[in-house]
Amino acid sequence: MRLLFLGDVMGRAGRTAIAENLPRLREDWKLDFVVVNGENASNGAGLTGEHAKLILGAGADVVTLGDHSFDQKDMLTFIESEPRVIRPLNFAKQAPGRGAGLFEDRRGRKVLVTQVLGQVFMKRPFDDPFSAMDAVLNRYKLGGMAQAVMVDVHCEATSEKMAMGHFCDGRASLVAGTHTHVPTGDAQVLPKGTGYLSDAGMCGDYDSVIGMDKVEPMRRFITGMGKTRFQPALGEATLSGLYVETDDRTGKAVTVKMVRQGGRLESSGP
Repeated sequence: MRLLFLGDVMGRAGRTAIAENLPRLREDWKLDFVVVNGENASNGAGLTGEHAKLILGAGADVVTLGDHSFDQKDMLTFIESEPRVIRPLNFAKQAPGRGAGLFEDRRGRKVLVTQVLGQVFMKRPFDDPFSAMDAVLNRYKLGGMAQAVMVDVHCEATSEKMAMGHFCDGRASLVAGTHTHVPTGDAQVLPKGTGYLSDAGMCGDYDSVIGMDKVEPMRRFITGMGKTRFQPALGEATLSGLYVETDDRTGKAVTVKMVRQGGRLESSGP
């Protein structure tokens, strides 16, 4: 299978880049399944139902969220009616929606998509991500109930992401980190066959401070004082993420490529 994972969609610039480019990438790269992290797509904080529909309509099979899952209040109800939007497994126990879903590609092959939140340097103490992930991967065996497994690890610390990658090695087709909005350069196939990248980066304007217009963040760093709210940067976005090809029999990765399309970053892809 040919899988694509795209990192955090950041504001209007990221949404526009998804709408304009994802349909072309699906066709040109003959993609079988696409997952997009959308948790910053609505003004840089959360995801509205309307913007979720836009990302899904552009060609995403599933949209994942993160620690800002419910910053946009309509997501509390929208997620209950749209199974293709996945929130973290280890969010609050009372949270609506699901942390994992089994989907089909266009040829009927089963794809598990799941997400966890990290604990290191995060603002609130989420439940243990490793035990939550273990339970799901034990239920949906790679090469058994699922022909592919795609894992979104939404963490601040690269060490925690790497630990989760090794924890999932051999049990997932793809493990991609999200949350920091800065793409890492460590795309690889782990020893037991899982495609891995510590952070997929963002789908946003890189002439910014992690996707935000740089004036206000720089003011706060330099002076220690804020003046206005952060606003997403509006320049041309780069789509950033990870491409993985899997063995149809085992579901394990055989090829991984970092993805950079459009905007300021050097182009890369399959």
